[in-house]
This record gives sequence, C-alpha cells and structure tokens, in this order.
Amino acid sequence: MLSRLADSLYWMSRYVERAENVARFIDVNSWLSLDLPTGYHEQWSPLISTTGDDALFAQHYDEPSKRNVTHFLTFDTRNPNSIFSAITAARENARLARQYITLEMWEQINRFYFVIQNGSRFAARGFDPSADFFSEVTTASHLFLGTLYATMSHNEGWHFCRLGRLIERADKTSRILDTKYYLLLPSVAAVGTPYDDIMWAAVLRSTSAFEMYRKRYQQISPDRIVEFLVLDREFPRAIHYCVTSAQESLHTITGSPVGTFANSAEQQMGRVCADLNYIQVREIINRGLHEFLDSVQVRLNLVGDAVHHSFFALQHVPAVPQYQSGRQA
Repeated sequence: MLSRLADSLYWMSRYVERAENVARFIDVNSWLSLDLPTGYHEQWSPLISTTGDDALFAQHYDEPSKRNVTHFLTFDTRNPNSIFSAITAARENARLARQYITLEMWEQINRFYFVIQNGSRFAARGFDPSADFFSEVTTASHLFLGTLYATMSHNEGWHFCRLGRLIERADKTSRILDTKYYLLLPSVAAVGTPYDDIMWAAVLRSTSAFEMYRKRYQQISPDRIVEFLVLDREFPRAIHYCVTSAQESLHTITGSPVGTFANSAEQQMGRVCADLNYIQVREIINRGLHEFLDSVQVRLNLVGDAVHHSFFALQHVPAVPQYQSGRQA
C-alpha cells in the first residue's frame, strides 16, 4: 500500500475518534453540573487540559467559562483539536483515500461533516450547542465506525484505520481519567464524599463505561475504576484493550510475529503492552495515578511518532491540523 494512502486512512479514523471523545466529555461535563452538591461550582478549564491546549485557549479567550470552553472545543477553527477541525481533517483524508474506502464510508463522513457545519451556523447566530448536538456527533461517529467494519475489506488499509482509532482512543481514555480526577478534585477533604463519587461516575460516563462497570461491580470504587479503565482486557475503551488490539493490527500490517519487532513502531508498542500486561492496579496507585497516566500519554506519543516514521515519513504530508501526539502539518 502507498504510504500516502495508509497515512490518510490512519488519520481519517483517528480524527473521527478524536471528535467523538471531545463531544462525549463536553456533554458529560454539562450533565455533571446538574449533579454537583451545594457549594461546588462547575469547572470547565480541565476540559482544555484534556487536549493539552491551555496555552492556545489563553491566547483567544479571557476566562474558561462554559460558553468559551464549549465553543473552543466544538467549533473554533483556530483549535486543531476542536470537533469542527477534527471532522474537517477526517473528511479531507477520506477524500484523499476515496479510491480505497467504500461509497458508504464516504457518504457517512460527509453526513457527519454537514452535522458539524449546521451546528456551526447555529453557533454563529449565538446559540450554544445542545445535548442533542453532542449526542448526534457521537452517533455519527458510531455510524462511521459501523460502516467501516461492515463495508470495508479487513485488509491492510482497514488495519491502518483500526490502528489510528485505537491509539487515539487509548490516549483520550488516559487523558479523561487523569483530568477528571487529578484536576477536578478540589481538595483531599473531598475524597470519599458524595462529590468524589459523582466525579468518579463522570469518569465512567465520559468513556461510556458506566453500565459495563456497574454490571461487574456494584459500588463506585476508585481502585476498581482505575483497574477497569486501564487494565481491563475486554472493555473496548480500556487502555490495555486498545493498545493490545492496536498491536495486533500493527503486526498484521508488517507480518512480523507478536513478541518480535520489525520497526520502531512495533518496538514502542510492544513495550507499552508488556508493561500493561504485568502491572497491577495497586502498583499504579502507589506510584501515583497522575504520574502513571502521564507516562502512558508520553509513550503513546512515542508510538504515534514511530508509526509516522515507520510508515508515512517518506511521503508528502497534506496540510491538516497538528495534534501534539501526531501528525505534522
């Protein structure tokens, strides 16, 4: 497969996944504000930290109010990680890979794009995006994923799509888990309070994990939530599941056996998987959840860089938004 084509497929899926995750945690944070106990104030600045765009936000906005943060993360074209920017980039990559993807995939990414365009027009008139809008974004992403699985041959191109989506998902799960707890918890005194339980429930909802977690465990327990979202081998948004599945696609692309490596991407991915295979949740907590998640994010960035250099670096990269863990514009 041409590196240009593989590059477009990889980033098409990665940008769609990014848009869905941003929509999910904006929506959850909106609902969370309704559940806060008396005396607590809703916080929006941690959502900016989730994408690592604090400095960019500060350049264009005076304060992290709900309206400012929502607009920045949803429609602001100056933000390369906004939903609008992500879906615009995904559509452009789909256009570049039009010869390879199916008609159904192309039609769905276009429908997705026009959903965002319509929302942007309403925002330009002063209307804030509603919960229905973010639900529509999530649904559009799921429809695209379903179309990808159902209509595209599960060949090398499909595995590049899967690889990009899973790396992005693992990164976002780590950021949501880190930001929601490490930045939103106001003080040590709040640990074990109803506010603490609400925040942990928000972490689960941000990753669509609440129901699956409650089916396995009956009570909200920080240790179990960390174990579920980081180390679970069956939940599709758990970090361990994502990197293990991404490793499978990476080795399918290269043809090298799992446990060996033919390039730096497989080497970096293998190291991440090996650590997650054997670490226990108590080790994570003792080490420090924030420190552990920060390490995961750095290593996923290294995986993304290695994928670029191993497969895409020899071709011209189209001018699309840059993300801190990935593509160079």
